[in-house]
Order: sequence, then C-alpha cells, then structure tokens
Amino acid sequence: MRLFRFIKSLGPGLLFAGAAIGVSHLVQSTRAGASFGYGLLWAIISIHLVKYPFFQFGPRYAMATGESLISGYNRLGKWVLVLYAVLTFIIMFTIQAAVTIVTAGLAINLFGFSDSLIVWAIIITFVSLLILVLGKYSFLDKVMKLIIIILSISSIIAVSFALTNNREVFSFQQVLPSNRIGIVFLIAFLGWMPAPLDVSVWQSLWSIEKKKEFKNYDTNSAIFDFNIGYIATLFLGICFILLGALVMFHSGEKFSGSASKFSQQLINLYTQNLGSSMAIFISIAAFTTMFSTTITTLDASPRSLAKAIDVFSNKKQKGSYLFWIILLSIGTIVILTWFITDMKLMVKIATIFSFVTAPFYAIANFILITSKHTPKEHQPKLPLRILSIIGILFLIGFTFWFLWSLLAL
Repeated sequence: MRLFRFIKSLGPGLLFAGAAIGVSHLVQSTRAGASFGYGLLWAIISIHLVKYPFFQFGPRYAMATGESLISGYNRLGKWVLVLYAVLTFIIMFTIQAAVTIVTAGLAINLFGFSDSLIVWAIIITFVSLLILVLGKYSFLDKVMKLIIIILSISSIIAVSFALTNNREVFSFQQVLPSNRIGIVFLIAFLGWMPAPLDVSVWQSLWSIEKKKEFKNYDTNSAIFDFNIGYIATLFLGICFILLGALVMFHSGEKFSGSASKFSQQLINLYTQNLGSSMAIFISIAAFTTMFSTTITTLDASPRSLAKAIDVFSNKKQKGSYLFWIILLSIGTIVILTWFITDMKLMVKIATIFSFVTAPFYAIANFILITSKHTPKEHQPKLPLRILSIIGILFLIGFTFWFLWSLLAL
C-alpha cells in the first residue's frame, strides 16, 4: 500500500521526464555517442547540473504561491510575460513538428501499413489531440509512469548487454568540438538536454494540476517528485550515449537524416545487443516514449499560451486552450507537408533556438524565485543560488561562444 501511494503521489516529475526523454535522448544522445564516443559525457552531466535550479524553480514557485510561473512572469512585468508568449508561439510549431516526425518514423517501423511520414504525422497528431481533449491531465499522469518504467528497463538491459559484448577499449577523453559541424551539434545537444528551459513553466502548471487531485502534494513533495524525474533523464541520457558509443562509434555507420531510416537504426542499437526477437518490444517502448513526448508537448504549449492570455487580460478566455491546440495541430501538419521533412534539420532548428533562448528563462526564474513574490521560507538556500548564478553564466557564455564561432569559422 505504501508503494502504491508513493507511485500515485508522483506526477509532474514523471511528466517532465516524459517530455524530456524523447528527441534529446533517442536522437541526440545516441548521435553524440555514435559521433564522439564517450567524449561528450562532460556535456550531458554539466548541462543537467547547470539547468537543474531553473527547472526546479517551476514546482517550487507553484507550490509556494499557488500560481504558475506564467503568473510570476506577469508580476515581474508585462513585458516579461509578453516576451515569454512570443517565444513560445515562435518555437512551438517547430518543436511539435520535430517530435512528431520522429514519432512518425518509429510508427512506420512498428506498424508498417504505410511508409508515409505525412500520413503517420496526421494520425499521431489527431490521436494525440483526441486524447488530450477527452482525457486531459489525468491520462498523462497515469500513462507516463508505465512508459518511463518500460523504457528504463529496456535501456538498462540493452546497455548491460552492449557492455558485456564489447571487446574494444574506448577512450574516456572528453571532447570540445572545434569545427562548425561539431559546435552546431554540441549547442543543439545542450539545447534539448534534458529539455528546453521553458519546460519549467509546464512543470509549474502540472504541479498545480497535481495539487488539485492530491491534496498532500506540497513543496517538498513537488521537489522530490521532480528530482526523481530529473535523475531519470540524466541516467537514461547517459545510457543512450553509451549505446551510441558501444555500437556505432568507429563503425563507419552514420545516423540518417530520414526519420524512418533513423528509427530503424535506433531499433538496431537494441536488437544487436538483445537479439532480433526483442525488436517488437523495443519498437513499442521507443514508440510509446516518443508518442508520450508528442502528447505532452501538444498539451503544454497551448496550455501555456492560454494561461498567458488569461493572466495578461486578467480574465478567463473561454475556449482559448482548444483554439491553440487545434492551431498547433494544423501548423505541425502544414510544416511537415509543405516545408521540412528532414528530421536532422528540424531537430537542429528547434534545439538551437531552445539553447539561445535559455538565458531568458534562467534569469527570469531566478529573479522570480528570489524576489518578494516568493515567500522567504520557500526561496532557495545559498548553495542553490550559487549554482543558479553559475548556470546563468554557463548558458550566456556558451550562447556567445556559439554565435562567435558561427561568425569566425
């Protein structure tokens, strides 16, 4: 009974993991291992460390004040809220298209009755829309726990087999890319690892929803819940780097830019170590993981924009969430049908934009959580404040380094 109550009490932290463990892990982490071996382990550990405070401030602020970070941004100034809404609107179509095209590629390999990315993108978007309109938060909360468990177990087994079967000695020397291609990949890797920083806003909204159904969900519960999800994203990110390094590094094989071909390569990473008989189970685990990410992102951006409009106008706008989610669904299909179908390009655009906008969210979240708008007893202690400042400097420094490198190279 205690275990059941414990699992039931979890929610937003695993939703965070569900949103994070998708493109950043299945695509970017495996590519990092395949291209650089173990050389980017420093990057995945560092980015988890420096982004941690700003993600954690989402549930911390929500439980301390009873309102989301969106309302908090409004307290910092209308311009902060407007800038947040503009950034969300600009990038949400690209993000949704990026996660949908990867999910569609996995669906082609799993179900096979159509090899059209567009057909599968339409099906996935429609089903996701239907689930969200009918099931809402409670569905996400329940299904995410099962999906994360399935992926975690299969990933641990695959890495264990890969390590056991490996006969080569790999260098653990860490790498800082110096050419244009390497630098662009590194920034894209950091952009969505473990997730874009605007997910901290989603985390605050999910925490408030969780509080409605689980009355004992307080600040300590929310932070503990978040920490579990955050540790899971780091652990699985490292697992995917190891898989890419153990199976593809120095093999001469490169990941394809085609979503369907990449998906097959990804499944092969597992089946080479677990056996071909496990292909169906791995395909299901990978697809459900990306499908959960697709649902989560389709829900979160419209929910955030609807809330931003409510806060800005100081009035509940009826039907706002439904309007934005339908617009996002249509926009995603339009992008994939008439503009971009190259998975690598789509992911690169979305992840780089997420990284260069990260300093805004980091600074806004830090100022808000340490301001008069957050009760003193819920404000972060000195170590977390110091880590926050280091994180802000890290994000700003790498953003300028990236921009300078693009001009210099």
